[in-house]
Amino acid sequence: MSIDEHAPAALLDEASEALEELAGVLADDQSLEYVLQQLAESAARVIPEAENVGVTVLTPDGPITAAATDHEVVSVDADQYAAGDGPCLEATRLRKPVRVSVHEGRERWPDFAIAAERAGVRAYLSVPIVLAEEDVLGSLNIYSSDEHAFDPFDEALLRLFVTAASTAITAFRRYERSRSLVEHLQRALVSRGDIDQAKGVLMGAYGISADEAFARLVTESQQHNTKLREVARNLLASVRRP
Repeated sequence: MSIDEHAPAALLDEASEALEELAGVLADDQSLEYVLQQLAESAARVIPEAENVGVTVLTPDGPITAAATDHEVVSVDADQYAAGDGPCLEATRLRKPVRVSVHEGRERWPDFAIAAERAGVRAYLSVPIVLAEEDVLGSLNIYSSDEHAFDPFDEALLRLFVTAASTAITAFRRYERSRSLVEHLQRALVSRGDIDQAKGVLMGAYGISADEAFARLVTESQQHNTKLREVARNLLASVRRP
């Protein structure tokens, strides 16, 4: 990268603006997939020589490319995942950036290097996305056809960018978990209300205690392999029917 053409201060300003936009996306309650796509596109703006950008996410079924600025990235990453090694996988494993040229790649990951060269990729930089809980989400990967595209300044800038983005994603995931818990509690409260009403119906109809009414609902649930709340709702529906 030419420092004369893209002054460090200007690039830092660009990174700051990109992160502000990313924070706005999170505030708009978008999905994590959408946020990661915005992260990839923002990184392409921040690093001038990043021709393509992808985001690798580690899942229980293996790594996937969750976002990319070009479909070509998905193909290159797929070969890396199939080989079981490469810059982005090493970055997530070691939890540190990996910056290599195509020459170095041939020696370290021959299968990946062949696929990358076939796609015209001659330099790559991968930075792990480590969330605040010390959980590795994956990595942000940038690619260039110029073998000398990325330098230590690019690496430092991308690390700064990913660190800030990781904080935002961590907050987003916590919000998602909190919202899911609230929704679960709301459903539980509704179910509890239905069950209490059903108990009242049985108590009035058969002159039994609350415990006996609840036991009847449980027996019905077990005999028909139906959730207790559904048994209660069916009973209420039957007494409300004309």
